[in-house]
Amino acid sequence: MTEQGGTRDALAAEVDEAMAGTSEGASTAAVDGGVGGGVVVGHDGSGCAQEALQWAAGLAERAGWPLHVVRAWRIATAPQPASWSPGYVPPMEDYEKAVQTDLEADVVAALGRDRAAGVGCHVAHTAPVKALIAAARDADLLVVGARGRGGFAGLLLGSTSDQVTRHAPCPVTVVRSDRKD
Repeated sequence: MTEQGGTRDALAAEVDEAMAGTSEGASTAAVDGGVGGGVVVGHDGSGCAQEALQWAAGLAERAGWPLHVVRAWRIATAPQPASWSPGYVPPMEDYEKAVQTDLEADVVAALGRDRAAGVGCHVAHTAPVKALIAAARDADLLVVGARGRGGFAGLLLGSTSDQVTRHAPCPVTVVRSDRKD
């Protein structure tokens, strides 16, 4: 990692921590009270998450349940907003919009435009486990991929899937994948 990259990551972490108290409540409002019944699927943008989404969508369609896709994010993991420019830190709403746009694009890529039209996409500025457990409060099923963007490739379960299987308020399905991305 370069010095510039390390400094950028450190600054992003500081901004993330500083903003957590002010923006987290607004960003997570959609998932804090749960998203209602149906299938909730966690999505971090990885290939494994795409497979979990496809599996969850098939089940939701067969059962006639609504499908909700949840992405947790932090400043350090958020895509660069369109309003970003050197020397300017965009407002949190711009980051949230960029995450929402990325999530919606991933849903369309996985399901196609027609199937994606009825899917609820939710983003939360918080830790993934916290967002998924909150969103699944009244859900019929929570679906996660076996492993996502972090951790060690050799693990059977990633840290998020491990934690939600232990603490979720509803049944959980972990979709295994041979993907490495």
